[in-house]
Amino acid sequence: MVKRIMVTLDDEQYEILKKIKGFGTKDAEKIRNIIIAYLAEKSYIKTAQE
Repeated sequence: MVKRIMVTLDDEQYEILKKIKGFGTKDAEKIRNIIIAYLAEKSYIKTAQE
């Protein structure tokens, strides 16, 4: 099942998002991957190797 959410960014945040490389090509893809990386870093998501 897929859920969609709306995210609001101000101009400065959006400019940072546009400059980010390596997290995807589309804005939604980048935001999704940034969130997943953050959750993994904070140990909310266990890595597949564990």
